[in-house]
Amino acid sequence: MAIRKFDLEAKLKDDNQLIRTGVLRNDHPLDSSPEFREFLQACRRGDLKRCQELISAGVNINSKDEFDYTPLVLASLCGHYELVQLLLESGALADPDSFERERAVYNALNNKIRNLLLSYDYSKTADPLQPWSSHITSLLVRDTPPTSDITLSAPAQDFHLHKFLLSARSPYFMRKFADAPETVTWKVPHAIPVEAFRVVLRYLYLGDLPRDFVGPGSTVTEEEVFRGIDKLCKQLELDKLWESVLSINDRRLARQRQQDEVQRAQGQVEAFFRNTVLKHKIEIDTRKAGDVKWPRHNAIFADCLLRADDQQDDDDGADTETAADGSAIPIGPTTDTATRNGLSKQRLRRSVLFPAHKPFLIRSPYFETMFSSDFVEARNDTEHLHIIKVDCSPAVLEIILRFLYTENADCQLEHALDLLYTADMLLLDKLKAKAAITISTLGSGTNNTLVDRTHNSHPNNDNNNHTSAQETPPSDGSPDTEQVAEMEPINVYDVIHAAWDLKVQRLEEFAARYLASRLEDYVDEDEFAELIRESAARLKERQETDTIELLDDIRYYLSERFRLRFEGDGLEEMLDDEGGDTVDAERAPGGPVAYPKDVEVGAEADGGGGLRTLNGDVVEDEFVSDAVNYQILLEKIDRVLERLKLDA
Repeated sequence: MAIRKFDLEAKLKDDNQLIRTGVLRNDHPLDSSPEFREFLQACRRGDLKRCQELISAGVNINSKDEFDYTPLVLASLCGHYELVQLLLESGALADPDSFERERAVYNALNNKIRNLLLSYDYSKTADPLQPWSSHITSLLVRDTPPTSDITLSAPAQDFHLHKFLLSARSPYFMRKFADAPETVTWKVPHAIPVEAFRVVLRYLYLGDLPRDFVGPGSTVTEEEVFRGIDKLCKQLELDKLWESVLSINDRRLARQRQQDEVQRAQGQVEAFFRNTVLKHKIEIDTRKAGDVKWPRHNAIFADCLLRADDQQDDDDGADTETAADGSAIPIGPTTDTATRNGLSKQRLRRSVLFPAHKPFLIRSPYFETMFSSDFVEARNDTEHLHIIKVDCSPAVLEIILRFLYTENADCQLEHALDLLYTADMLLLDKLKAKAAITISTLGSGTNNTLVDRTHNSHPNNDNNNHTSAQETPPSDGSPDTEQVAEMEPINVYDVIHAAWDLKVQRLEEFAARYLASRLEDYVDEDEFAELIRESAARLKERQETDTIELLDDIRYYLSERFRLRFEGDGLEEMLDDEGGDTVDAERAPGGPVAYPKDVEVGAEADGGGGLRTLNGDVVEDEFVSDAVNYQILLEKIDRVLERLKLDA
């Protein structure tokens, strides 16, 4: 044990020396920038929306401040479970053997956060690009579906490779294929051992380098292999390969350099993606989209064309039929969903075609199955590329392609719902989860980012545009008020239907919390009542005593909103304790409520600072206002159930 302790201390001392000299990277660098300080403040508040925005802007979530606090430690310490989950999903380091993980676990405010930290997979947090790099590595040995478009012919072995990836990773290949894009074979010099080619290709395809470059049955020496690697490094202009070769015996340094190389490769692929796929996309009239002819042997090595149609309102009443082409493969939301989004009467006017590459498309199991089957899209013997229609907007298809090529999945809220459906159809679980995160964070899902209308407004929402009338007190003290319409950031009805259709628990919880946070704006709507009816119908063979899941969640978050953990008699007892005897007052609409005795019901707000409740009455303090509003909303829910003839 003493020897092991000595070894660990010596290793730690060596690592610190390497960090000081700049050889080894510090995983938790000091960051005093204003952006990082703002990020830490958002972590303290639990502001999911702002944290997501700063993460998308590129803030380093693993940095620390001058007090050695990292965002993960702060979020854990302050008890923000969803924020801890967001940080872990975004790449916050949580190595089981690290001090930072132990510190976050020790300081966790509750067992729910502690168990999340203990159960989270380190491989996800340590290297968010691991699934992407593993896929690229697998292309070296993957035969089905066939995706290679060039064969490297060595003396003892042939390697089936991909022009797109070779061009992105090596300046030599970029120039060679730009001059001769029709090249399908490349013969290598006999003077270079095949073992050297294996090492270089493993490096180009982001695989771990072998510790032993010469196998037991090899006829060459290790020195000859090293000389071959040196020649290939110079020819292919791979200046970082030698650093990886020389660090294979230092486990931590090798892991760091591997991660650095993966990040560098991601940047190279993303740059090539912009200069090929995005730069050469075609915008065309939808009626002519099926007539596009793209040669199979082309300068950007594309294997197929992905088509997305832009949908615009049909204001002129023209014919909404679009030209049919036999290549369309529908993917995306159902017709019912489109109708709910108000897209049923629309006309397709513009199509966007993206030239795409099968090696990256097969990251989607949907495309993998398509290209492995007998579908016409899997054939490579045609003169022109096949057009594959994806039933989503061009903006969403661009997000999907960027994810498949680079693992980046930044999504604006306006595209998140469409992305959610399309990612589900393409079986992209990670992208589907990212869309759900976007909705539940940027969709103002937390109580601290929602507008609280209970003290200064009353419901006035009779349409389906989800505008909330917020009351502005008049300057002259008159009872008249000016109503200012505020648009909701998201259509919560679409969100809850998507959560049910796609079985996304995170969105079900978000929608319930969202509705509870502004229930006064929704509870009187017919669409809300229909939503409750649908939730009740989701339980097969529902009995009269069964609860309604959505309603249970709304009631729970409603109690959180008003900081109450009691109902019925418990509420009246609390009011009795605060205000002495109570009196019954008529409240419109529906029924008496217990008020403190010294509160003058129906009084107008004056300079004393009274608060107006949802039914228009004025009470003396926030506690009474919360209690009254809580009861009003519960009774409104009960009346909805009575109207629907449901018992819950």
